[in-house]
Amino acid sequence: MTQQGLIFDLDGTLVDSLPGIAASLNRALASQRLPQHALHAIRGFIGNGARVLVSRAAPQGSAEPLLTALEQAFKTDYDLTWPQGTVVYPGVAALLAELHHQGVALAVLSNKPHAFTTAMVDGVFSTVAFSAVLGQRAGIPHKPDPAGANEIAAILGLPARAVTLIGDSTMDIETARRAGMRAVAASWGYHDREALEAVMPDALIDTPEELLPLLKKGGWSPWNP
Repeated sequence: MTQQGLIFDLDGTLVDSLPGIAASLNRALASQRLPQHALHAIRGFIGNGARVLVSRAAPQGSAEPLLTALEQAFKTDYDLTWPQGTVVYPGVAALLAELHHQGVALAVLSNKPHAFTTAMVDGVFSTVAFSAVLGQRAGIPHKPDPAGANEIAAILGLPARAVTLIGDSTMDIETARRAGMRAVAASWGYHDREALEAVMPDALIDTPEELLPLLKKGGWSPWNP
């Protein structure tokens, strides 16, 4: 049996966290008497961490002290309220259970702050045995830098070529390429399908159920020798 590892992005891939992120972001903006944003606009802000999120939401040219205050307000609110605005995408729980049953090494890599990432994974996927869960940490460059993906491969004890990264953004595809891993784009998340197609991932899937048949094909399979 060929051993293989799978690294999943979190927001927009395993869970739909947009409602919770949007609610906390708008409350943070309101605390500074700044304009709030519609859900569809905030969808485009997500993916590069909390600092970039508030920077995109704040008025152009906002001073650093204001951005720092917004970031802290967002994090404080989100820490308390994220469970009310986070749901697992249909089909994901069954997919993870089957992968775990087949003995595939599973991991999560997110640009969400590490404490939020681990809390969310522990709270939402308490029955899934992830081998590694990494979020954004001080001093460690976040995606699309391959540092986190490479760290996970080392934890799994696998070469990069034996690891596949699954994510909903073009940044995830770039991360996989920089790390020397295969890249699977998930179209059900926060990026448009056309944008994902344009960066030419190794595969693009429209539902979680499509991942297992893809992995079982020749050259992708953790089950075939």
